[in-house]
Amino acid sequence: MKIGELVKKTGVSKETIHYYMREGVLPRPHKTGTNKADYGEHFVEQIRLIKALRQNYFLPISVIKKLIQKHKKQSPADQLSFRFVTEFIRPLDQLLSGEVAGRQAFMEATGIGEKWLDKMEQWRIITGEMRRGRRYYSRDDVIIGKLLVDMENTGIGPKDGFNPEEIRNLTDQLRELVARNVSRKIEQMGKPDPDVLTAQGIGRRETRSTEIMSLFLYHIYRKIAKEEYRRYWQITESEPEDGQ
Repeated sequence: MKIGELVKKTGVSKETIHYYMREGVLPRPHKTGTNKADYGEHFVEQIRLIKALRQNYFLPISVIKKLIQKHKKQSPADQLSFRFVTEFIRPLDQLLSGEVAGRQAFMEATGIGEKWLDKMEQWRIITGEMRRGRRYYSRDDVIIGKLLVDMENTGIGPKDGFNPEEIRNLTDQLRELVARNVSRKIEQMGKPDPDVLTAQGIGRRETRSTEIMSLFLYHIYRKIAKEEYRRYWQITESEPEDGQ
């Protein structure tokens, strides 16, 4: 493709693309003439990756260059995971996403459709709180709403054969796990000193344990998924072809 088409596909200006090449974060294109060059599809992926790293993580070009060099040495599965996290796990969402008032505002903030939101509220995956006659959605609800939309956009939706009931079942299992853990900790505490029940006391400790468990669930799912895909391909490759 010509550079004009590359600009349209990536939303990055011609000047910026040339800057990336001068800095070594993009390779030089294949020359087809004195003033002509051909840009393959890998340029689109690379530019989108650079763009996501700059916009979502505010990284300088020198750091991006090192990350991309390391990224090229990874396995195809790790490369895909890296691109996904870079593009979809947006740190600013964690910092800037706040409480949203009203269903319409929530749908606009997340991109989720009304029927899908109805289903998620029915299953208590998204749980807005009624206050003064209006429904308020927490920052966590906003992030979950965005992730649900991202899931469907990346092939994890009903049209792709994915059963949404699995999300419901997983959420219910996690809710039971957390409820048991909280009940156990409350029993161990007995009647705590009121001075301990502050944001600096139990609040900080419980917040830390919550974040650690969240990271564990993220990484254990990622690990198991990799293992299952690897096992599937090993089985497929070991199966004899028809007629053998």
